[in-house]
Amino acid sequence: MSERGAEPRRGPRSDNTARDGSPPVNGKRIVLPPANPGDAIADGASRNGQRPAPPIDPAVADQPGDVWDRRIASGLAFLRRRLAGQYEVDEFGFDADLSEHVFHPILRLLYRDWFRTEVFGVENLPRNGAGLVVGNHSGTVALDALMLSAALHDRHPERRHLRLLGADLVFRMPVVSELARKSGGTVACNPDAERLLGDGALVGVFPEGFKGVGKHYSQRYKLQRFGRGGFVSAALRTGTPIIPVAIVGAEEIYPMLADVKPLARLLGLPYFPVTPTFPWLGPLGIVPLPSKWLIQFCPPIPTADLMDQADDPMVVFNLSDQVRETIQQALHRLLERRPDPFAP
Repeated sequence: MSERGAEPRRGPRSDNTARDGSPPVNGKRIVLPPANPGDAIADGASRNGQRPAPPIDPAVADQPGDVWDRRIASGLAFLRRRLAGQYEVDEFGFDADLSEHVFHPILRLLYRDWFRTEVFGVENLPRNGAGLVVGNHSGTVALDALMLSAALHDRHPERRHLRLLGADLVFRMPVVSELARKSGGTVACNPDAERLLGDGALVGVFPEGFKGVGKHYSQRYKLQRFGRGGFVSAALRTGTPIIPVAIVGAEEIYPMLADVKPLARLLGLPYFPVTPTFPWLGPLGIVPLPSKWLIQFCPPIPTADLMDQADDPMVVFNLSDQVRETIQQALHRLLERRPDPFAP
């Protein structure tokens, strides 16, 4: 050992004694661990004279190229499934695979980037099992239903789909009807609603109907009449909790300044809107204004203890009025949080 210790050292040190100045102990040199992983790399660089590669930062390990690779692979897998017929369509025509890979990515660009939507109260939605989501309706074109569906799916911890109930007119239009069915929509009638709720689905309904979507801009965020409360009866018969939801932002995307009723009757439409951009700008008039959206899911209203009173008109009316008032109060609170309709 003494003879080897007397031999001249060859090459640079591989220990840390030069850095901390600690002397040998009992004739033996103690090798200390490097202060950080970069020290060991630096020592290696001094041996080969090359600059070492920097350590990989986990925060930036997922490069844009990797993201695009995954998207391309996912798209190719989607096409293979479609060509091979390896996807399911339920009895209502809902195609979950198509919604996940085509409809929601498009809607996501609108609700997240164009409308800058903020969502509150997702914890009020049932994690599993049935729920009836009841919202206010507005905006001249019913984009609020689509934005609600996309936002709920993306923010829910279980990525659940919202099965929307639509008016008869939606399912009489050739292309729109097919898209509505594929995305999970069905006709707003009690038998369909009860079947979906009985199967444990999240069902979305807008009791104002065309009265809410087609109201004048001067009536914005003032809830219209809720009709006969058919949604309440469906919830009562299935014992499903009702989750009121307030949507702020849709009123400003196409502010309706007038309704040309003769033209609406000629075209068989519930209304023919005149907005600041339509019909003056032609096709550009269909581009929605980039208003700021807020969506609030309110605490659920239980109905399991009222199932035997589903046919009682007073119970149905009182529960419908409670839901309506809950949404109206939530709208007032959201409007206070968003004083500027086009805030960033």
